Amino acid sequence: MNKDSLKQLQQQLIEFSNARRWEKFHSPKNLSMALSVEVAELLEHFQWLTEEESRLVSGNKLDEVKEEVADVLLYLLQICNQLKIDPVDAAQRKLVKNAVKYPAID
Repeated sequence: MNKDSLKQLQQQLIEFSNARRWEKFHSPKNLSMALSVEVAELLEHFQWLTEEESRLVSGNKLDEVKEEVADVLLYLLQICNQLKIDPVDAAQRKLVKNAVKYPAID
């Protein structure tokens, strides 16, 4: 996903929320709590799987995982919208910090 398509997704999300008048519920606090619930729902799909089984998820189970990934992404983008955070810029800056903190192994 390039930066433009991510911005388009963020705009779609704003329009979706506005059409339902949900903005009053979308404080960073509420969105963060909802995000944590969705992350827990994602984790639930892998809870009792072995490492290998978790890599082989397919079919209906993979479809369910995709939906949870989408929920996580959408809530994260809503938090970014509320706090005026550019998620791509924030991620790129974090990668630079991580490269210093965790140098590559030769």
